[in-house]
Amino acid sequence: MQPSSPAPTAKRSVLSVSDLNREVKHLLESNVPLLWISGEISNFTIPSSGHWYFSLKDARAQVRCAMFRGRNRSVTFRPQNGREVLIRARVSLYEGRGEFQLIVEHMEEAGFGALMRQLEQLKAKLQAEGLFDPARKRTLPYLPSNIGIVTSPTGAAIRDMIHVLGRRHPAAQVDLWPVTVQGQGAAEQIATAIEKAGRSGRHDLLIVGRGGGSLEDLWPFNEEIVARALASCPTPTISAVGHETDTTVSDLIADLRAPTPSAAAEIASANAAELFQRLDNGKLRLYKAIQHQLRHLQQQVMLHRNRLRHPREQLQNRTQRLDHLEMRLLAAGQLQIQQCRTQLTTALRTFAHCQPQRRIQEKREQLHLAHSSLQRNSELLLKQNAERLSHLAQLLNNVSPLAVLQRGYAIAIDSEGKAIKDSHALKIDQKIDVQLARGNFSARVETIKN
Repeated sequence: MQPSSPAPTAKRSVLSVSDLNREVKHLLESNVPLLWISGEISNFTIPSSGHWYFSLKDARAQVRCAMFRGRNRSVTFRPQNGREVLIRARVSLYEGRGEFQLIVEHMEEAGFGALMRQLEQLKAKLQAEGLFDPARKRTLPYLPSNIGIVTSPTGAAIRDMIHVLGRRHPAAQVDLWPVTVQGQGAAEQIATAIEKAGRSGRHDLLIVGRGGGSLEDLWPFNEEIVARALASCPTPTISAVGHETDTTVSDLIADLRAPTPSAAAEIASANAAELFQRLDNGKLRLYKAIQHQLRHLQQQVMLHRNRLRHPREQLQNRTQRLDHLEMRLLAAGQLQIQQCRTQLTTALRTFAHCQPQRRIQEKREQLHLAHSSLQRNSELLLKQNAERLSHLAQLLNNVSPLAVLQRGYAIAIDSEGKAIKDSHALKIDQKIDVQLARGNFSARVETIKN
């Protein structure tokens, strides 16, 4: 018996493969809404077009995915094979191969959305309690002598902070409270360390933080237990978590937020650096004051030299003035040295509890050098003035009439005490006085010669 064939008048509805795929695609896209799907990335590729193509899989199945360039530009991380992600996608069909696929519109790291929701809920709770209020923020201490740091003992953050503090504030005592800064149990360790550091009462300032990382790495600093430990800590605190773009709950609770751990160390040591700069400026002002005083004394010497009068009187005045200048110069030097010593003593008392032995030794050596330099300059100035005075005395002596008498000459003086310069002024038997280099005698005129 032959099988029956279709009636010749029946019409068949025949679709091409393209029509079929188009219909199926339309059915999928119009009936299935946007979906949130989690899974592991595999077969990730980026062609020259910039689109992303990959498979999303779990332990039992996988599905092909496409994320076009206009969408993947907003992804803040670099997808990699084996990475867990959460995507928002619409179901579709690639008509060219008839393959079922997902068109991805948004991608984030797995667990990111849940963490962000949890974070926003905690922020709202703490803000409602007033823990973010700027009015409760305390002013950081001036020149802290003891700084506590709560961080990992092996991370780059502690090395950076110790380096900065050693360079800018070497007198400060730094105590490390070692904790784990990421992973299971990290938040409890950090909170416990903050509480112990606060109860110890030995810190002027407490820095809490770590280096950069992903949201999951920084998450312990978003935990409520850490936030409340910071809020109740009696010691002023600085939060330095991650990079400048990272903001955690600890940053909002602490008295001050630093963009990085190194920046936190710089903030803590700002007053010490300023004080050292003030000391350097004081030394410079002292040096300029001494120079000004020396120039003033030199001008005074020049002024008195120009007022030179009678040689004998001038010699006496110069000698007395030179002695006076010497005493003033020495007194001024001693006064400047005493002022430096007083300033150094004050600084030593201020920083006694910090034990800045190295800095004090440096200032003592600088003071000794300044004292030696001042003594050398004073001696040199006195020597130069003495030589100049001796030279002027010699010049005056050369033109002095007393020097002429030393060469065997004599001066005839009449009864009125005037020197006789012309023989016509004499008379026979006139009594005259004769002045010699040593002593004098009287004589009478017997003969007058023209």
